Amino acid sequence: NPLITPPHIKPEWYFLFAYAILRSIPNKLGGVLALLSSILILFMLPILHTSKQRTAMFRPFTQT
Repeated sequence: NPLITPPHIKPEWYFLFAYAILRSIPNKLGGVLALLSSILILFMLPILHTSKQRTAMFRPFTQT
């Protein structure tokens, strides 16, 4: 059957997180929603960060 992926095929390392999320949830729609929500959470982290100093001068990655 050409529509079924063989079990020995694994994605490249930069797609392994998505592959693991999609394989861990048996429902296809649930897996896609979990993948999209995990990516959305990563993009929302800088926006949701609340601190008293909002400038980049006080953030750790600018201290190096």
